[in-house]
Amino acid sequence: ARRSLASPVVSGVLCPCGSPHGSAVESGSGGGGGGGSAGSSGRSLCEASEQDRRLRALFQKLDVNRDGALCIHDLAVGLGRLGLHRTELDLRKIVKAGDKDLDGQLDFEEFVHYLQDHEKKLRLVFKSLDKKNDGRIDAQEIVQSLRDLGVKISEQQAEKILKSMDKNGTMTIDWNEWRDYHLLHPVENIPEIILYWKHSTIFDVGENLTVPDEFTVEERQTGMWWRHLVAGGGAGAVSRTCTAPLDRLKVLMQVHASRSNNMCIIGGFTQMIREGGPRSLWRGNGINVLKIAPESAIKFMAYEQIKRFIGTDQEMLRIHERLLAGSLAGAIAQSSIYPMEVLKTRMALRKTGQYSGMLDCAKNILAKEGMAAFYKGYIPNMLGIIPYAGIDLAVYETLKNTWLQRYAVNSADPGVFVLLACGTISSTCGQLASYPLALVRTRMQAQASVEGAPEVTMRGLFKHILKTEGAFGLYRGLAPNFMKVIPAVSISYVVYENLKMTLGVDSR
Repeated sequence: ARRSLASPVVSGVLCPCGSPHGSAVESGSGGGGGGGSAGSSGRSLCEASEQDRRLRALFQKLDVNRDGALCIHDLAVGLGRLGLHRTELDLRKIVKAGDKDLDGQLDFEEFVHYLQDHEKKLRLVFKSLDKKNDGRIDAQEIVQSLRDLGVKISEQQAEKILKSMDKNGTMTIDWNEWRDYHLLHPVENIPEIILYWKHSTIFDVGENLTVPDEFTVEERQTGMWWRHLVAGGGAGAVSRTCTAPLDRLKVLMQVHASRSNNMCIIGGFTQMIREGGPRSLWRGNGINVLKIAPESAIKFMAYEQIKRFIGTDQEMLRIHERLLAGSLAGAIAQSSIYPMEVLKTRMALRKTGQYSGMLDCAKNILAKEGMAAFYKGYIPNMLGIIPYAGIDLAVYETLKNTWLQRYAVNSADPGVFVLLACGTISSTCGQLASYPLALVRTRMQAQASVEGAPEVTMRGLFKHILKTEGAFGLYRGLAPNFMKVIPAVSISYVVYENLKMTLGVDSR
């Protein structure tokens, strides 16, 4: 087959696991050589100079016009000569993924970096699919793997693809065959990395401003996505209930603390219990839990719709695209349930006997202040989405990629401790960045709870706080807010894992 012509050039080009498996002899480049197993012991035999020579040989074969850079035309012609036929869309993705200086082409360094990064992801997938740990994948596994990767194929197409990968006629795929087929194909949606590195469905620290998770094609087709969302919602409800006293204390400190009324954590708890008894510690928690379901559902549906305008259902969005889609989805969800946010603040700040319940509180606000009161603090809340979601996503992706680059050898599974640590750090950074806006939002929401209080704008409130309390005033309540992060994340994770088992969600 013509596709096998590529194997002497591409096979073993990075040599991370030993000498090439294929028996074909490379003509003209002199270094294809040697059979043998693709075991990990071969890594030490791969000399840097030999690796560099192989990479340069491949680069020169693809550099059709000999200008020292690979453009889309070079890749189309060069790969075609090697029997690797890719669509123009695939080639654009390859260039886009590796083009660090944004000049529309790949120089040698960019080409090497792309191959190394891409091959590392492919290795993680291969290791996870090799259930027997014998260095080979059979036909059934390869069909399922392509479906997981978002490639919809019929049984007949699967047979052809299997034969094109299987260069030695064994009807099984070893590592080199798998790599040769996918190395210069822009597969981005690596399912194992997505499955292991769930973020927003696991971590609930009270502020639901995170960018929604990506789900694999298989998860969407089998309906596993809604089970992940239900498990995440249940975990958030338990987590918020367990940390509700700290959340109420945060709200009280944001609204009432000042230089003249310097509330401390112990004093705040004592004051709450003295005023309303131990049950008062959970004021506002009911509405806080109730808003999880509609907010999560609206955000997920909006996110999926927005993705269709900037990507396709079968591909992972790039980080900046995820931030854009996630922030817009968050804005839509927050706009839809924002009256519940105002209710939550008013219920948390209420005195004993002031309202008989959530409905009574809503009726009082509507009667005395009108519908506009349910959108007090809306602007700082919307503005807070960008720094929170952006920094949370950026920090989490940075920590994830750093771990995958340095420590992922046989699996993309980071383990519970690493996952919790990454999520906690990224969520904390996101909260820290958006906290002044959150404080101003809370004060604006609570404004009308004081009879006859004058109307103030977001800008006016910022100026007032900075003038009377200094910059520190914008971070009132930060201590109890951070105190609840670790227990909230830990509880969310434990409950999430148990609910996944109950709902029958596959865990790898």
